[in-house]
Amino acid sequence: QVQLVESGGGLVQAGGSLRLSCAASGRTFSPYSMGWFRQAPGKERELTARIRWTSGGTFYADSVKGRFTISRDNAKNTVDLQMNSLKPEDTAVYYCATKLRVGPDYDYWGRGTQVTVSS
Repeated sequence: QVQLVESGGGLVQAGGSLRLSCAASGRTFSPYSMGWFRQAPGKERELTARIRWTSGGTFYADSVKGRFTISRDNAKNTVDLQMNSLKPEDTAVYYCATKLRVGPDYDYWGRGTQVTVSS
């Protein structure tokens, strides 16, 4: 069993920055990848950024490229999402998730943290 706990959400003005952090605990943690998803009211959940745990390879949704940066600390079992130049459309609940092996599905999810960007 793996537990994921997000932190760092909040209210920020457009153009501002926030840093989200996700801490993993539980079983010996050696995932295939970790991702940050977000879900805005009335919209489907979308993958925002993803990082391969071993190689550090990253993926970003087009909507956040150049503004968001995902990083991980293998020793601390944490993954962060640095969000800069925030826009009102970035407002959503942000979820951390981990994929333990190659495949389409994420195995464990955090409970989410709210990010609100005011105009």
